[in-house]
Amino acid sequence: MSATVIEIFEGDYDANVRRAADLLNAGGVVVLPTETVYGAAAVLQNPGALSRLRALRPGSGAKPFTVHVAHRDDAKKYIGSTNEFADRLMKKLWPGPVGLIFEVPPDRRREVAAEQKLDENDLFSGPDITLRCPDHVAFTDVVGSVNGTVAVTAVGVSPGQPPAAAPELAEQLGDTVDLILDAGPGPYSKPSTILRVHNDRYQIVRPGIYDERIIERLLKTTILFVCSGNTCRSPMAEAIAKQVLAQRLNVPVEDLEKKGIAVLSAGSFATPGAKAAQQAVDALKPMGADLSRHRSRPLTVELINQADVIFAMGRAHAQAVTMLVPSAAEKAVTLDPGGDIDDPIGSDVSVYQELAGQLQTLIQRRLQETVLSS
Repeated sequence: MSATVIEIFEGDYDANVRRAADLLNAGGVVVLPTETVYGAAAVLQNPGALSRLRALRPGSGAKPFTVHVAHRDDAKKYIGSTNEFADRLMKKLWPGPVGLIFEVPPDRRREVAAEQKLDENDLFSGPDITLRCPDHVAFTDVVGSVNGTVAVTAVGVSPGQPPAAAPELAEQLGDTVDLILDAGPGPYSKPSTILRVHNDRYQIVRPGIYDERIIERLLKTTILFVCSGNTCRSPMAEAIAKQVLAQRLNVPVEDLEKKGIAVLSAGSFATPGAKAAQQAVDALKPMGADLSRHRSRPLTVELINQADVIFAMGRAHAQAVTMLVPSAAEKAVTLDPGGDIDDPIGSDVSVYQELAGQLQTLIQRRLQETVLSS
């Protein structure tokens, strides 16, 4: 007998989410989509569901499952207060295809077990707990509606084979699960990366989608400026911001990367490889900034996800960001809170000089409010 399969984005989405959450709350086992592979989920507080979940993971004994959370802030329920480095890992890598292993002090482990009404061994492997926050809207909506601790184990994964699709899972799993939410294939075909979190560094425990190069790039503080063509306003803003930050940190502009800060720019309608407008180059020379080597780049999903804060030259550019990545709405703002910054294209150098002064004032203010606030 095959498990029931629901195409989550077909029909009444909210009703499908409620059905899955209700089953989990009632002690069922539901297969949920993530950005990597499908996972069988259950609420740990239900002994029957936990037993069924363990049966889907043969050979692992009583080893604790990875706890999956709907939102990054939910992790604090299990690990308590964290240092700046751990906070940064969670902020930059979640939601996303990364599991994080935290060492939790004995007192906190006892508190968590009591709060969650669980045996400590169901959550912790010695002093450690592994947490994951997937980047998938259906997963987030279902798990966010569940009362209890949600554990997940991957299903339909075989070495050297692509992950199984939902219809295949229905045949493979039969009645060992109660429901499968079919969201189609995920964007990744590899497992998630698992990192062990130390006080001021991380260790890759299991390689996966993100390698060290990607992780290091994501962990930078990245500021992105966006305009239309990436030949005037946003590259000028990028160059000015680099100067402001370098002066504040008392380092040369070229050493900002060593300080873990990246400043980038892009255009919502840019063609790759165009030079900066000559008037922009000339306007920034007296300020000591060099735009002669700038080449335009288009706005991409990767750039948006990489950025900590995105300053748009106008409301249309902020909308272009959120059209590509809706979840970026909280970090995409107009550089000028009072309105759009006019495009100087076609104007003489005096207009660009005036723009440079305007940008400098706005950037100093905005950076002080955001990345320099600490």
